[in-house]
Amino acid sequence: MADVKPGPRRRGRPRKENGSEARTAITDAASAEFAEKGYDKASIRGIARRAQVDSALVHHYFESKAGLFAEVVKLPVRPDRIIRSALDVSVDCLGESLVHTVLSAWEQTSVKSIGVTVLRSAVSDSAAGRLIRQFLLRELKGAVAGRIADGGVDRAEADLRATLVLTQMAGALMFRHVLELEPLASMPVDDLTARLAPAVQGHLDGVGDSM
Repeated sequence: MADVKPGPRRRGRPRKENGSEARTAITDAASAEFAEKGYDKASIRGIARRAQVDSALVHHYFESKAGLFAEVVKLPVRPDRIIRSALDVSVDCLGESLVHTVLSAWEQTSVKSIGVTVLRSAVSDSAAGRLIRQFLLRELKGAVAGRIADGGVDRAEADLRATLVLTQMAGALMFRHVLELEPLASMPVDDLTARLAPAVQGHLDGVGDSM
C-alpha cells in the first residue's frame, strides 16, 4: 500500500500537535525581542524569525504586535482596543466617548489592578517602564492622532492634540486609582466624565492653539 502523504496546511495555522509549542516559542521570542529592541523597533517578522515560525502564524495567534505585547506582559484587556472602540463616534462626541469608555473600563477590578501596575511602571526608568511607554505612545497616541488627522488636521498637530488628550486621561487615572485622591477617587463615572470630557474635547478640537 502506498504511503499517504499529508495534504498541504493552510498558511498561518499550526497542526494541533504543535500548536501549544509554537505559541510558547512565539511569546518567548517576543519577550526577547521586546527586551533587546524595545516595542517600537521589534517587529512581527523579527519575532517570527527568532521563534522559527512563519510570520503568518504570529498573526494567527495574536493578530498584531500590540496583541502579542499584551500577551507577553499579561494584560487582562487590550488598552489599544479600548481606545479604538471609543473612537467610532462623531468628532463632537469624541471627548465624552474617550473619557467615559476609559473610566468605565477601569471600574473592572481586573483592569484596575493591572492598570495601576502599568501606570506605576510607565513612570519608572526601568526597562519595563520604557517598554510600556513605547507601547502606550505607539498604540494609544497613534490611534487618537490618526482619528484627529482623519478630520484633515496636520499630522504634527494631531500628534500634539493626542498627547494632550492622553496627558489629561493619564493624570485623571493616576489621581483616581493610584493616589486615590478624594473626591476624585469616589466620584461616579458619569459625574467625572461630565467634568473631564469638555477639557478632552477641547484638546481634540485644538481649542487655544492660536493663543
